[in-house]
Amino acid sequence: HVLATALFDKPAFRNVICHGTVLDETGRKLSKRLRNYPDPVEVFETIGSDALRWFLMASPILRGGDLRIDREGSGIQDAVRLVLNPLWNTWHFFALYANVDHHQARWRTDSPALLDRYVLAKTRQLVEDVEGALDSYEVAEACSHISSFLDALTNWYVRRSRDRFWGGEIDRDAYDTLYTVLHTVTRVAAPLLPYVAEEIYQGLTGERSVHLADWPDAAALPADADLVAGMDKVREVCSAALSLREAHGLRVRLPLARLIVAGRAAEAVRPFIPLIVDELNVKQVDLSDDVARVASFVLRPNGKVLGPKLGSDVQKVMKAAREGSWSLEGDGTVSVAGQALQPGEFELALEAREGQATAALRGSDTVVNLDTTVTPELRDEGTARDLIRLVQNARRDSGLQVTDRIRLDLHLPDEAIAGAIRRHEAAVADAVLATALRYVEDPQPHVAKLEGVPMSFAVERR
Repeated sequence: HVLATALFDKPAFRNVICHGTVLDETGRKLSKRLRNYPDPVEVFETIGSDALRWFLMASPILRGGDLRIDREGSGIQDAVRLVLNPLWNTWHFFALYANVDHHQARWRTDSPALLDRYVLAKTRQLVEDVEGALDSYEVAEACSHISSFLDALTNWYVRRSRDRFWGGEIDRDAYDTLYTVLHTVTRVAAPLLPYVAEEIYQGLTGERSVHLADWPDAAALPADADLVAGMDKVREVCSAALSLREAHGLRVRLPLARLIVAGRAAEAVRPFIPLIVDELNVKQVDLSDDVARVASFVLRPNGKVLGPKLGSDVQKVMKAAREGSWSLEGDGTVSVAGQALQPGEFELALEAREGQATAALRGSDTVVNLDTTVTPELRDEGTARDLIRLVQNARRDSGLQVTDRIRLDLHLPDEAIAGAIRRHEAAVADAVLATALRYVEDPQPHVAKLEGVPMSFAVERR
């Protein structure tokens, strides 16, 4: 700075990024002598330079923390699994179906479809958030925004919109919306994933380089903060309910009778009930503002934090908490014994009723309760859905195109299984694009199990 001021009358630089230390798995600094790190050239050739770049840019090292890396580079592989693959698979999904439908997508932001409006508004937030982070030299924060967005894009938008991309009339809104999102995301991610972003952008647009393109203009995308907040809450509800399914050994293809959403966020998800019903495979969603309908929360004040702050009054807080004399305020604080406890000064523990499948959302102001009772009717429908999955896998393994019609032959020795499929025969045929469905006596080439019972089937293109 002294030299720069003397020579040029200005500082040498306006910003500096300080990073932490890269260590091996035992906590030692990386050393050429010890060779206690993965070979960079081998990483480039086997995993990719973008993966290594992301691994470093998204790590605590850019916040001044230390970063540990093992000889195998397992953390670098995580970057591929969590970031590169989702982005690339979304592009591959789009290209596959657009080519099948011979549709040339274009930039558009006016789709009236709910999911399209959500992902476009979410993309606008992504541009604003990443731009703000990079302008502040918060590179790891920018990576965090992109990673979070890719989760919403792949695990929610694309998955919930999959049926719009194949079969029947071309859904131009879906194609154009996904094109617009990918066009934007590749430009946002280009500084952090330069090679993957380049490959996708060139394939998407036919232009020379993403690195010659302008940074996206957030104002060109629609803003709808309420829709984004509501849909993100729906995603949280569904994630909690799916975790309950897994904990109780209830596969997603098995329909269940009811989900209850109780608490402050219940009304926020009301417009999205059809989405929740379809995502969770439940017949009904009930909303309530009364958490006590399905569960209760126990307040656990943090005595170590509150003791120095409240002195002898901490005992009054503890007593009131044990008696349940407290209330959760809208700003996330808790009022108890005349004190306002801030986040970090207490914990709210969910106590579900005995035998109930209940989970709390972030903030502990809303809970979900899943009816885990399985009736014979629900079990039959779940069996049919399991068959649909088996046939879809067989279609893919046989190299059939997504639009190919088939004949499906079923060998179902068990009468209960056969009865379940017959009761849902039309739904099975429609889902797997079967123009004919036959029940045969002889075993077929594709062998599997339904409800643990052996069966077989054959798929023939018509």
